[in-house]
Amino acid sequence: MVEQAEPARLRVLLVDEDRATQALLREAWRDTGFELMLASDLAAAGRLHVAGRTDILLVDTEMEHEAGLEWCRRLRASGDATPLIMLSAKATDVDRIVGLEAGADDFLAKPFHPRELRARLQAVLRRRPPSEPPGAPARSAEVIHFGPFEFNLQRRELRKGPQSVPLTTGEYAMLKALVRHPGQALTREQLAQLARGRTFGPYDRSLDVQVSRLRRMLEEDPAHPRFIQTVWGVGYVFVPDRGPSP
Repeated sequence: MVEQAEPARLRVLLVDEDRATQALLREAWRDTGFELMLASDLAAAGRLHVAGRTDILLVDTEMEHEAGLEWCRRLRASGDATPLIMLSAKATDVDRIVGLEAGADDFLAKPFHPRELRARLQAVLRRRPPSEPPGAPARSAEVIHFGPFEFNLQRRELRKGPQSVPLTTGEYAMLKALVRHPGQALTREQLAQLARGRTFGPYDRSLDVQVSRLRRMLEEDPAHPRFIQTVWGVGYVFVPDRGPSP
């Protein structure tokens, strides 16, 4: 007899300083398929989101004098695509538009019924495609040409002319993160999220080590890089060119 493992519970992070909302959802979702995590401030929300796998975010726009909106904008700017529903006691058309423009997938006015929120959660999750792990092959055909290189993200293959250039999973994930944001200066924190799905510790230099290894593979002169350039005080930027015609 094969024992069936129980399905994983969906992890929902509620970012809301309103204790009444926290208590309402904790009680209403006690016997549901959701695992509810609570954060009463944005610092705690950031730690919980980074430390654990979060399936969906619920964020009150009025957190810390409307800093909840800016927190959501920063998440999206870093490449974080976690499904997100904004909660707000303000429900004007302008408030909804601002929330959606900040990166929300849905907007729900307070007060709300817990069953409506659950229904919206399920709807948002159905609309979202499965997330692509950082080191996984691209789901669609995606080929980037730069200099003498051809980078096939679906095949996880880097070629220099007819020659194959082997990549570790970490190197592939880092290069994928860079080439998908051409000309955009990415901070170390953004690169860590895109290439690892988590932030790096303050003394973790593995990101810089990976960049140095990629430079040795790609650059004629790694000391004066052409493709992966340093933006002092920010991080790194991928500077593409036309490359050879495919």
